[in-house]
Amino acid sequence: MPKTSARLLSLLSLLQARRDWPGALLAERLDVSPRTVRRDVDRLRELGYPIVAFKGPDGGYRLDAGTELPPLLFDDEQAVALAIALQIATTTGAGIEEAAARALNTIRQVMPVRLRRRIDTLQVSAVERPTIRPNPQVDSSVLTALSAAVHAHEVLRFDYTPAPGVDDDGVPAPPRRVQPHHLVTWGGRWYLVAWDLDREDWRTFRVDRMTPRTPTGPRFTPRELPGGEVAAFVAARFMGSGGAGDWPCRGEVILHLPAAAVSRYAHDGVVEELGPNRCRLVLGSWSWPGLAAGIGRFDADIEVLGPAELKDAFAHLARRYANAAADAPAPPPPAP
Repeated sequence: MPKTSARLLSLLSLLQARRDWPGALLAERLDVSPRTVRRDVDRLRELGYPIVAFKGPDGGYRLDAGTELPPLLFDDEQAVALAIALQIATTTGAGIEEAAARALNTIRQVMPVRLRRRIDTLQVSAVERPTIRPNPQVDSSVLTALSAAVHAHEVLRFDYTPAPGVDDDGVPAPPRRVQPHHLVTWGGRWYLVAWDLDREDWRTFRVDRMTPRTPTGPRFTPRELPGGEVAAFVAARFMGSGGAGDWPCRGEVILHLPAAAVSRYAHDGVVEELGPNRCRLVLGSWSWPGLAAGIGRFDADIEVLGPAELKDAFAHLARRYANAAADAPAPPPPAP
């Protein structure tokens, strides 16, 4: 039987993992008697944890919400997970970097020496992928307000700043009215997936451009998201397919390269081996010139199978590249 302190920690960890725990199941998981479980629950209550007992055929215990924060207890795995999560918070774009650092320092101070040493050896450097445009920071209060509206199923009103380069006549736009459904991250940015009440269609909004208004509107019954899964829906929207789950431009070519060499860089493309040094590649992109340029990065001869728009895009880029080469300065003469 584990020591009382270790067993209390295990019991608390189990109670935090799910809402209701039958007493018999807790006893089985801890390898103790139901009487020991009752005594351990009483000890946790003395420490300030609001554990509620419920009756019934599977009577058991539930960790209820309390008015005061009792002492925090973490097992080794929880401590490591928490340290990693707080250290990589700088890549979320949620504007919580300083708060995360303070939280990690606070938790470190109250941990036993054994766990503190383990966390101190776990130094993670969160490095974001280099981008042309830095990911904007989002106020954590905005994220909290949006998340609350999503959770409560309440109509949300907000002012929306147009994207840079969009024509602005100087007249303030009326606030948007939406039924918020999901708060998601994509490519280091935060988005709200919502049903636009004025446009009667699904929309994705950049959270860094949103300024929520209060109070929120009436409650609503959530609509079913197209496709059922938010991940597939958002991926399809950012491919420009309006929910169809495909790129707006897709073409097919034959590359004079081994399929194994192409597949490593084809990402979501489909590669089919046709021979030792030939393969068929089906690839998608936002635009036909973008698709042609993406295929052109493979250093190989290309046979375009279709469609005609892809052939036209290759011809367009060929003229552009030829003009660029004609305007380039002459190379220096070879050294004697």
